[in-house]
Amino acid sequence: SKSGELVYTLKVNDFILTDNGVVQKLRLEEDTGTQPLAMVIIAQTGGDAAVHLDQYQNLGPMLDNMLGGIEHRVAVVGFDSTPILLHGFTPNLDYIAHSLDILDPGDKHAAVLDAIVYAVNLLRQQPTSYRRAILLLSQTTDDGSHTSLIDALHAISDTNTVMYSVGFHTTGTESKKEAAKFSDDTPGPQHGCFSRDLGTDADGKPIQPTESAGSQDLNCVEELLPPLRLAHIAEIAARNSLRHNISESVAHLTGGESFKFKNVKTLDRDLFTIANHIPNRYVLTFQPQSPTPGFHSIVLKLRDSSHLSVDARNGYWINTDDDSSSPKP
Repeated sequence: SKSGELVYTLKVNDFILTDNGVVQKLRLEEDTGTQPLAMVIIAQTGGDAAVHLDQYQNLGPMLDNMLGGIEHRVAVVGFDSTPILLHGFTPNLDYIAHSLDILDPGDKHAAVLDAIVYAVNLLRQQPTSYRRAILLLSQTTDDGSHTSLIDALHAISDTNTVMYSVGFHTTGTESKKEAAKFSDDTPGPQHGCFSRDLGTDADGKPIQPTESAGSQDLNCVEELLPPLRLAHIAEIAARNSLRHNISESVAHLTGGESFKFKNVKTLDRDLFTIANHIPNRYVLTFQPQSPTPGFHSIVLKLRDSSHLSVDARNGYWINTDDDSSSPKP
């Protein structure tokens, strides 16, 4: 709801979903709140994360609130210029909390995309009966990844993994230089959906955006027609959103949630929110009417959206029969 309250009474006919612009027939899965969960916690240790490491400590009670009520297995990945498995999958949250308590500062880099792809591939090895989730604690821009944006998008969209993120902004210049390497400076049409220039108001003053660049790019997908071009444009929009704000974009792409890292108090509050939302969700499934290989843009709406909003994944990836491009951990 507009006040942030969860709504538990919706039925399958309350939703409308399009896949590359084509309306799909939906099925609502029942009783999914008790489904077991496999989660990877990704904690940045390099770059500007050094000043936040003490704030990762004492996360044990928060993790227990988040996962204690369902069957679970959790792993921890730390990263600077390279991701490393700090603790393999275990149901014992005390082990996970200890791994987060003893993090050491890394080097000056923050290969966020590499760490995400590494974690996704770890989750691929878990039983298919488990839901998959990632909790990302990192800066919002990449600094040092070898993974390309298209490979990152492929990995993120290729598995049914929900990503929750708590991101902090970096003050360094290295990440800005790294982000520029991913940059596509081709401007969109003036005042168009992807344009950052929104024109002027009645008084001649520039109109300020009401959403981040990443959210703007993703929301533009819904407006783009014809359908034959939709998937390609959606892929470009998704890649651009990763370039602007990784932590926010991976959450939007996978139907998770993103939060801004400020201090221990806000981290506690954000993890409490995530803990409340993980078991309380609608699981909608469909069989694509046109399962063409590549990135697919999906848009989920409510038939009556006047007083409610819905968060859902924005796309998925269909591999070709000979596709072996997904990186391995």
